[in-house]
Amino acid sequence: MEWQSLDRDGNAMETQGVFNELRLDEPRLIEETGVAARVAQLAQPVLAGLGYRLIRVKLSAQAGMTVQIMAERPDGLMNVKDCEIVSAALSPVLDAEDPVKSAYRLEISSPGIDRPLVRVSDFRRALAQEARIELNTGIGGRKRFRGRIGKVEGEGKSAVVMLDRGDAKPGEDATAVLPLNDLAEARLVLTEALIRQSLRAAKASQTHELGGEDDKAGMAAPDEGCALEPRREPGRFARGAIKAKPLLPAGVQAKFKRGNPMQAKPPAPRRASAALPGTGDRDGSQRQ
Repeated sequence: MEWQSLDRDGNAMETQGVFNELRLDEPRLIEETGVAARVAQLAQPVLAGLGYRLIRVKLSAQAGMTVQIMAERPDGLMNVKDCEIVSAALSPVLDAEDPVKSAYRLEISSPGIDRPLVRVSDFRRALAQEARIELNTGIGGRKRFRGRIGKVEGEGKSAVVMLDRGDAKPGEDATAVLPLNDLAEARLVLTEALIRQSLRAAKASQTHELGGEDDKAGMAAPDEGCALEPRREPGRFARGAIKAKPLLPAGVQAKFKRGNPMQAKPPAPRRASAALPGTGDRDGSQRQ
């Protein structure tokens, strides 16, 4: 399948066949850190062996730990079947290497329409499309830019992007030359032209690869991606797991944290006061 870039009016542009030359081993411009970097290191060769490219790895601790791995085919598309293939291949690798020490959900997803731009080829196939780009150090005190991608020169981290700015203020340059070795984050802006292109690409992929009507349901809609049902690991996030009720209130547990809260000694029985000898009552008062 051949991708096409759009001009300002949404018409197809010549791309010199660059989209057919995308390499699986093309390095990314943005890399993860910490545990996410370890997951990416494990996922990269597995994905390449299957014919996919890693886009990013993201860890989220909201509502339990989620490990999101975003991937794509070299043509930029990714359907539900692709996600299932990737999930089946990555799950045993992550289980064996155990880079995430807590229970987690594995989520395989496609880049979507407003995709992240993480390689030089991503910028080249997005010529004339609108993007948001953020730099680490910035230019002239400015880190965030928005505009149309006009031209890409160079390779790898020595490449630069010419951005026709849509956020330029009076007195500022309308064109920004952004070095990709300073790239912090970049992604496409959702526009009508981009949606039309994505619909055409998805339709062409269905016609070329699937052929049959029965298989068309397997292609993800271009605006939905292909995120699978999260994979639930054993532990407190396992399917059907029942949250145990605390045996004691939290305050009591904290109070006896160093010991066993269930072995707290019961209170000693109250001793009855002995009656005074003679005419006194038990409480010591005198009888009349």
